Amino acid sequence: MPGIKNNQGLNKIMGLLGFAARSRNLVTGYNTCLKLIPGGKVKLLLIGEDVGENTREKMSQKCETYKVPVRIVGTCEELSHATGKEDKGLFGITDEGFSKSLIKEIDKIQTEREVF
Repeated sequence: MPGIKNNQGLNKIMGLLGFAARSRNLVTGYNTCLKLIPGGKVKLLLIGEDVGENTREKMSQKCETYKVPVRIVGTCEELSHATGKEDKGLFGITDEGFSKSLIKEIDKIQTEREVF
């Protein structure tokens, strides 16, 4: 995440994301996320900062329609590395607990970034 001063917070986010992947509470990719959002399976959608504008807009609109929180965090490379997936930019968290923890950490980092 460019400009982030809080590496500890970023490490925690990436750690939570990796743990979600290992515990099978993570879905990846455009088509998979698009299919699972309307059914209520996705509790949080993470989008890489370098995902294309059209993809970001379409997924954000879909999430808004179905009341799924969205956060833009990290690059696709960072997110893919943390999850063990290759070349992915969209990550759906399917567990309520993981989603709440990730939202809390991401919002905390983004609030700190605004202060600086």
